[in-house]
Amino acid sequence: MSSSRVILFIVFVIAMTWLWYPYLTQKAPKTISQSDIIAKPDYIATELQQTSYNEAGIRTYTVTAVKMELYQDLGFSHFTAPVFNLYNGSQSWLISSQEATLYENNTLMLEGNVEAQNLTTGAMITLIKADNIRVEINERLMQSERPVEITGPSLKITGKGLYADLNTDIIELINHTRTIYYDQ
Repeated sequence: MSSSRVILFIVFVIAMTWLWYPYLTQKAPKTISQSDIIAKPDYIATELQQTSYNEAGIRTYTVTAVKMELYQDLGFSHFTAPVFNLYNGSQSWLISSQEATLYENNTLMLEGNVEAQNLTTGAMITLIKADNIRVEINERLMQSERPVEITGPSLKITGKGLYADLNTDIIELINHTRTIYYDQ
């Protein structure tokens, strides 16, 4: 390679570096993406107390929460430290957790130390504990695929997976692990 070619190559590299340097060192401008806009709640409520009714005007549930965030475009509400009271005639359940998400189709996902307390007097099952529980409010169904503990006045049942029909008070444990009966 001749010395003139080497000098021409060095000049070319220097010229390209000088021309491209501002472009390569330029910081990208911060743009607001569509996902950033959607991720902001439409409104936030603190110390929420709400009652929901069905089309016939019958109370279906009440909820209290430390905080509620409504994401209307995404179709859900997120609750912090919620307590839901589900009404079904003379039967009702009080369900609490660390957080919950309520979707537009009335599917409720409760997560973190979920406790479902049966408020019906004299019920065989009084408390259900799980890491998470899914509640279909309109159908009055409770489901979980995680470890579950069911207690009553004279028994304690543990297992994994739960299917509960709150209309008929039929509670089914999918994978039974252990049952303890207490003397009365």
